[in-house]
Amino acid sequence: MSLVSQGAEFDGPIEADTALAYAQPSLAGVDDYVALLKPRVMSLVVFTALVGIAVAPTSVHPVIGFVSLLCIAVGAGAAGALNMWYDADIDAKMVRTARRPVPAGRVLPGEALGFGVTLAVGSVAMLGLVANWLAAGLLAFTIFFYAVVYTIGLKRRTPQNIVIGGAAGAFPPMIGWAAATGSLSIEPIILFLIIFFWTPPHFWALALYRAEDYARAGVPMLPVVAGDRETRRQILLYTFILVPLGLAPWALGYAGWLYGVVATGTGAIMVALALQVRAERRPDDRASKHLFAFSILYLFLLFAVLLVEQGWGGFIGRIGA
Repeated sequence: MSLVSQGAEFDGPIEADTALAYAQPSLAGVDDYVALLKPRVMSLVVFTALVGIAVAPTSVHPVIGFVSLLCIAVGAGAAGALNMWYDADIDAKMVRTARRPVPAGRVLPGEALGFGVTLAVGSVAMLGLVANWLAAGLLAFTIFFYAVVYTIGLKRRTPQNIVIGGAAGAFPPMIGWAAATGSLSIEPIILFLIIFFWTPPHFWALALYRAEDYARAGVPMLPVVAGDRETRRQILLYTFILVPLGLAPWALGYAGWLYGVVATGTGAIMVALALQVRAERRPDDRASKHLFAFSILYLFLLFAVLLVEQGWGGFIGRIGA
């Protein structure tokens, strides 16, 4: 929810145009409220949660599985809306985020806050009633972690925001597993760790070629605070940790040979791209852009193969049983 900046404290009054936008009646349409949910982040959350449900050893009624995924999706959207509410001031200063509904004035801050809180409470309550309260508690903690610990507590204060805050985006497989089983095990914890250690190289690659944007907003992302060279070194270090973790489901016998082949091949590409980033010098950011783009494919392939190989066939079988 993650799904997954930081910086200085609010560093001045909102510009006149933005202040005027805040004072106007809401001009929001349905698409603006959809944007508040961060649908691209939500799609990754739903996908990784689906894998958590599908690979779980316990049969899940398809209705319970569907409603659980819906609740997880809505909870992720709630966290995104709360993030946009609180970050409207810095979003207005960044090219990448200035057109979001709140800084653009189409959704009022109070509306975004109310929308996020309502979705958060509703999604947690529904998941508890439909699945179990362990899953609901994990979802509630994930929303809290992203909206309060990361957005309010970390993002503007430390360049480690992405490292610590990345935990929020890593919880969905655990929530999915808990929704299916009512418990936790080593398998979803490994999936958590894969996403957790994937987050820093993924977002720091983006931050390398968006550093000026983050600096303008006063967000202390690692390239802004520690510089390009240290960021590239940290990307390589985290990639070296990530790739063995990506192989762990196969090495520990939780996944088959296809997963092992895919994890080995894509992991080698991740390391090669991280080495290119380490050797790269600005203003040539092509390697950083390539790593950012491939890292999305890397995570998708790992979870997709795990879903097909270990979970999807069994999941379909359980539905038809």
